[in-house]
Amino acid sequence: MRQLLPLLALSLLHGQDTFTGVSRIVAIGDLHGDLPQFRAILRAAGLTGENGRWTGGATHLVQTGDAIDRGPDSRAVLDLLMKLQNEAKKAGGRVHALLGNHEAMNIYGDLRYVTPAEFLSYRTNPNTPEEDGQPPGYAAHRRAFGPEGAYGRWLRKNPAAVMIDTTVFLHGGIGPAYARTPLREINRRIRDELRGLTKIETAADPEGPLWYRGLAAAEESALATHLDDVLARLGATRMVIGHTPTTGTLVTRFGGRVVLIDAGISKAYNHRAVCLEITGGRLFAVTPEGRTPLDAPRP
Repeated sequence: MRQLLPLLALSLLHGQDTFTGVSRIVAIGDLHGDLPQFRAILRAAGLTGENGRWTGGATHLVQTGDAIDRGPDSRAVLDLLMKLQNEAKKAGGRVHALLGNHEAMNIYGDLRYVTPAEFLSYRTNPNTPEEDGQPPGYAAHRRAFGPEGAYGRWLRKNPAAVMIDTTVFLHGGIGPAYARTPLREINRRIRDELRGLTKIETAADPEGPLWYRGLAAAEESALATHLDDVLARLGATRMVIGHTPTTGTLVTRFGGRVVLIDAGISKAYNHRAVCLEITGGRLFAVTPEGRTPLDAPRP
């Protein structure tokens, strides 16, 4: 019992990052501030009704980060994720809103992709004084993403990676530099960095879990052994990642062991609403037009 207490305390502090016995998973890639596309995907996957409330029952929804930036509706997208997170849990399901590089950037102050409309959406009081040389809404945005802001508090609690049954979900991927780093340690490092903001390393590392593109873009032969080792070490059969846009479709690589789900959903990319469904070990692409099996073999 004494040995279990430190583990329990660590779990309560850092949150749960491993889940088992999940019959249905829906994963949505980078949304980049496009609320209509997000709503369309949720309805297509049967996760919400016309009133926008959760209808997914025990389904686990994973949004693999980059919900914000580039589009005008970032705040509304975050609001919807937060609302659905509460509704899903009450229904026996879960919403895992993972951290992407853009969530981290908004926390630590790299705002180069925040649009004027996004800044303004946080400015609820037009009489709020602005900082010289900054766009309208800048000061309100910084408060909202600060440690005491509604979005800053929520995002700092969210994981960078989760494992559901035998599938690992994260934003960029796990490269050679992090091949031996457990998911819990990845989550701990990024949470600690974004809470303290004194030394940003893992959260801004080009080879790190929020930024790495090798599994999406490199020659498969160069990383096949690395991927085998990572999956074996984690006890996983596949990895689902966003971050690197495709041209409007879900893409499988490495014989189905890696699934790319950043389909350029946002209007910023002019692509379509699509998400991944995993049911009974099988993979499907879900769009408002229907549900199509992917060509990935069943593990």
